[in-house]
Amino acid sequence: MSEEKIEIHDARQRRILLIVLALNLALAAGFGVTGVAAGSSALIANGLDNASDSAVYIITLLALSRSQAWKRSAAKVSGWLLILFAAGILLDVGRRFLGEAEPIGTTMMVTALGAGLVNATCVWLLKKIRQANVNVRAATTFSTNDFIANAGVLVGGGLVLWTGQAWPDLVVGLAVAAIALKGGIEILRDARGEDA
Repeated sequence: MSEEKIEIHDARQRRILLIVLALNLALAAGFGVTGVAAGSSALIANGLDNASDSAVYIITLLALSRSQAWKRSAAKVSGWLLILFAAGILLDVGRRFLGEAEPIGTTMMVTALGAGLVNATCVWLLKKIRQANVNVRAATTFSTNDFIANAGVLVGGGLVLWTGQAWPDLVVGLAVAAIALKGGIEILRDARGEDA
């Protein structure tokens, strides 16, 4: 690939990653506010997830014009951040289980629906990047996990409304933690494969 084509490719990647970063920052703020207002572990977990995703997109942007070794290292940081995030969610779910959690199902569902549309857009944008390196693949894993988590929150919100109980919210929080843990492990494996 010529130097001019590489520059155009990098500029296109940078533009897509900046859009995805802005969308994730907006989602993190939205989830945080609605999660606290609705008393929802699942929404707070998603907000923290989007905040950690934003950090990953910043790392990915910084790695774009760096060496392959730098990109692999950045992907490894992303994987460990996702695993750390999963541990944080588990702590929050445990805290809410021992306390009096009363999530608001309608708020959970409306927020998850809006976030699902935004995350689907992020995945679509990231999939447009051709010849994605390990770091961009890590960013795509993050957005895909978010989209799946949003579907879980939507179902959890419906179950909270139907049953009038908090347990569906806690189950979705656990599921989001499991998805994050799986994604972190996959990113680390992908980065390790690039080392080989």
